Amino acid sequence: MGFTIGGIRGRRDIGSGRRGTRTSAGHAATAVAEYTGLWGWDVLPGAPLVRAPGGGRVCSCAAGGACPAPGEHPLPDARPVPAGTPLDEVADAWADPPGAAVLLPVGRAFDALEVSAAAGRRALPRLERMGLPLGPVSVAPDGRAHFFVAPGAAAELPRLLYRMGWDGARLDLRGLGPGDHLLAPPCDLRGLGPVRWLRPPTLDTAGGPPPARLLLGTLAYAQSCWLRSG
Repeated sequence: MGFTIGGIRGRRDIGSGRRGTRTSAGHAATAVAEYTGLWGWDVLPGAPLVRAPGGGRVCSCAAGGACPAPGEHPLPDARPVPAGTPLDEVADAWADPPGAAVLLPVGRAFDALEVSAAAGRRALPRLERMGLPLGPVSVAPDGRAHFFVAPGAAAELPRLLYRMGWDGARLDLRGLGPGDHLLAPPCDLRGLGPVRWLRPPTLDTAGGPPPARLLLGTLAYAQSCWLRSG
């Protein structure tokens, strides 16, 4: 395909509340087309951020400044752009919600293990040295990292932690599954900056992320070390 997200990585006009501009809509459509066309992921339009009267940015939903997940939840009655949607159809679908954030529904093609960004950065090279299969890994400017794993991980997480002996540990680690959404790179997170890839998706990893059990022990250990050091 003739489009890549690399050319727009780092731009902050996707999902940043800039409304009605052809440039912003085109960048968003290109990003969405890569997620649906190359990686085989569904995408949902999310509520964009808008500028508050007193300064700063708030969610455009009815809750406004009281929204618990500003810019990180689907628009009301949002219809997913399904995997495989071609670029021209993506452009048409993304023209209706100007400025919409790009959300990846969790629990379909992948679940996610969320840890602190510091623990994720510590664990990633260890996992690579161990030769374990890895899926995409994203990091957000709020200090959270997400390791993409096979669907079903969120429901399986308590049992896996118990079997590995981590069930009683104080861990800042949770599983995201059906009903959750991740803000897709390079969208802006609450005005803090763009979400980025620590490990970008590839044709192999996007469609076949690893089972959570292969990564969980190393992630739990890295997270526990980070908490002790803090």
